[in-house]
Amino acid sequence: MTMTMSTALLTDHYELTMLQAALRSGAAHRRAVFEVFARHLPGGRRYGVVAGTGRVLEELERFRFGEEELTFLREQRVVDEATLAFLADYRFSGSICGYQEGDLYFPASPILVVEGTFAEAVLLETLILSIMNHDCAIASAASRMANAAGKRPLIEMGSRRTHEGAAVAAARAAYLAGFASTSNLMAGHRYGVPTAGTAAHAFTLLHDSERAAFEAQIASLGPETTLLVDTYDVAEAVRTAVELAGPKLGAVRIDSGDLAAAAQEVREQLDALGAFTTRILVTSDLDEYAIAALAAAPVDGYGVGTSLVTGSGVPTAALVYKLVARETASGKLEPVAKRSVGKPSRGGRKEAYRLFDDAGHAETELITTGGRPPEGGVPLLHDLVRDGAVVGAEPLAEARERHRRAVAALPQEALHLGRGYAAIPTEFA
Repeated sequence: MTMTMSTALLTDHYELTMLQAALRSGAAHRRAVFEVFARHLPGGRRYGVVAGTGRVLEELERFRFGEEELTFLREQRVVDEATLAFLADYRFSGSICGYQEGDLYFPASPILVVEGTFAEAVLLETLILSIMNHDCAIASAASRMANAAGKRPLIEMGSRRTHEGAAVAAARAAYLAGFASTSNLMAGHRYGVPTAGTAAHAFTLLHDSERAAFEAQIASLGPETTLLVDTYDVAEAVRTAVELAGPKLGAVRIDSGDLAAAAQEVREQLDALGAFTTRILVTSDLDEYAIAALAAAPVDGYGVGTSLVTGSGVPTAALVYKLVARETASGKLEPVAKRSVGKPSRGGRKEAYRLFDDAGHAETELITTGGRPPEGGVPLLHDLVRDGAVVGAEPLAEARERHRRAVAALPQEALHLGRGYAAIPTEFA
């Protein structure tokens, strides 16, 4: 597959064979409703964060089977000629509604509802799940880290710890969930995520001395730059940094050792040298627990890499894509559901609402299959695609602000890092 191809071949092999069988049986053109949801929140999380919807909408608009894709499928004998003819004309003409990016979800929340013919909708399963399982997992971890950091900014620095495409998506998801910036320039170019970065140890080691390295960096970037001070001796590096940059040195970065103790010592040294406004940035395999442990330390910001891009131990959101309703011979939608042991589903096209108490705190996620909306319930499903046209695209900044509001509305205990039950219960009506 070349880089010029569309994302259509992200479709799983079995989705195409199901399509072929459904075309032969005549069931392919029945109206169907698929739902994306999580049966549970993995890793003992208290809430999940919706992320990746914007990327799904981008990919949907270019999800096409062109000549190159069709030739591959024909040569590999994946499907028959009738199915290839269907794929050649494939355009999703159905509708998608879902929770908006940045909002929170809980067990059984219908994050995305895809409605169209079976043939149209079944082909989107792998595309949707591959994007949203990754992005929701990253955003959920990032949100926990942002809560632990409080008002201190977080820089996403995980590009070297994951696949190059996942790195860009992770930077987007992290920013959505509260990170201040990323070191990934592609995320800045493609999504407008603010970019930032500091020097590496290699830059110091390249020069004949640490002093020479600092002189070169300051000459190029100005005294407001961030100098990495733990290549050799931290105390000596801090003295040299302030001597060369003056008391207006922007920041120093510590990347090893006991970060809390080192930050305290560096803060005292900076203050003694008159560099009262110089900030202290810490890195070194941080996760939400390490960030929380540094809450009392004189730290001004955090750089997070590996734990962020791997979901801090939870690399998937455990989302599934299930058929919940199908058209009958009479033209009506009939609920359908799995009864598998340990993996049941609830049939029927859903509506979802969030209920709040008098203080404005979320208290219940209510999921219904019909009837009148609950009094005071805030609807969670919004139109994203209507008759095949994307109608729900929005700036990433809006999703970021939505997430801030959603987290602020949670009960305070929901922000605790320990394992526990979902922050608010899910009820069905």
